[in-house]
Amino acid sequence: MSTELNDIRGVMIAVGGGGRLLLPNANVAEVISYSEPERVDAAPEWLLGVARWRGWRLPVLSFPQLVGWPSETVQLGAKLAVLKALGGNPRLPYFAVVSSGFPRLVSVSRERLLPVEDMREHPLGVQARVQLGEDIAVIPDLMTVELLVDEALSKVA
Repeated sequence: MSTELNDIRGVMIAVGGGGRLLLPNANVAEVISYSEPERVDAAPEWLLGVARWRGWRLPVLSFPQLVGWPSETVQLGAKLAVLKALGGNPRLPYFAVVSSGFPRLVSVSRERLLPVEDMREHPLGVQARVQLGEDIAVIPDLMTVELLVDEALSKVA
């Protein structure tokens, strides 16, 4: 049996500050051009605001700011990676992360995906650090991220 049958399609999303997210392709609903989100008063700094997308008010977040990485201002060519929320919250079926450029499709196999053991605690919102080929990336803890977004929006509602 070929190992290619066990490969999954993934998406590598550059999120600024030198960071990359690795997600299953199925988690990404769409990638759209960045437009300045509508600010949300009293929201945490990492919650950049909300954008309109297909009839939804889509929370937009800066992953580097959420996890405490050095963050950059949004650059020309930035995109929004619209992610499917996993928690089943009808008020929050999607949220978006700012991507510096267009995310890239990757093939993920057990042989190529290696854990990065760096003896540090992962910040809240990060499930694991991994190496895929030449790329170091984090696998985000999407359930935690979703809960943080929901909590932030509930506090300002």
